[in-house]
Amino acid sequence: MNVLTEPEWRAREEAHAERMRHWTVPHTQRRARQEKHPVLDFLFTYYSHKPSHLERWSPGLGVVLEGAQARRFLDRKGYREVPGGITADPSAASQRTVTYIGALLKATASRAPRLSCFGLHEWAMVYRQPASEIRHAQLPLRLGSPGTDEVVESMGVRCGHFDAFRFFTPEARPRNELQPTRETQADFEQPGCLHANMDLYKWAAKLDPFVPAELLGDCFALAAEIRELDMRASPYDLADHGYPPVRIETPDGRREYARKQAEFARRAAPLRERISEICGELTILF
Repeated sequence: MNVLTEPEWRAREEAHAERMRHWTVPHTQRRARQEKHPVLDFLFTYYSHKPSHLERWSPGLGVVLEGAQARRFLDRKGYREVPGGITADPSAASQRTVTYIGALLKATASRAPRLSCFGLHEWAMVYRQPASEIRHAQLPLRLGSPGTDEVVESMGVRCGHFDAFRFFTPEARPRNELQPTRETQADFEQPGCLHANMDLYKWAAKLDPFVPAELLGDCFALAAEIRELDMRASPYDLADHGYPPVRIETPDGRREYARKQAEFARRAAPLRERISEICGELTILF
């Protein structure tokens, strides 16, 4: 057990909360104004971790918190008192969840990054859709509906991420080279996928409080950057929102996308490895 004195862990607690407020405070303010953000809302709606929980600090597995203030952690699920202080309680972890996440991350990490999808999942979500039914109907399509459909038809779609594929339009689904399902998720996910790398935040959140808050924060920060590329490469025109397009319908745009995709895969790898290690540590303790 690693022991943190009260001044040590309280300093880390405040540093984490301050770091996360960069995203949580603007989101909360927009929500109070009933103002939607076409890029960043995804991080708080698709992913269910609350802004207040994102700011909340956790020491992670195998850390004892000293001091009277540490007792407030007992008001949260997953903590227990031990000689010397308060620590995360491994017996509170869901064995099923830990096993699933660990297996998925291990399978994903075993594959080489595939960099040939070019973000066409977002295009497939609006393929042959009436304007009134488009997911982000408030945003114009850069190429219009006919131009968007032509890109899907001419480039082909190679999406292996089930949670993106399930939002494809019925007309787009047969055009996908892969047909992932929830049951085959571990067979298809690969480390070059933007959504697989954004999902590291989801897996870290599901393992709360056994993942250190700093690692959760790293996963969220990476997801926020990836989400920008995800939408900049989409068919939507976001220039008025400060997001210039990555024009994947052009050779230069595809090269830019693949270059950024490879960089995100490189940065995601150690985060995936650390979460996988925590799953392994929890498994030993079951």
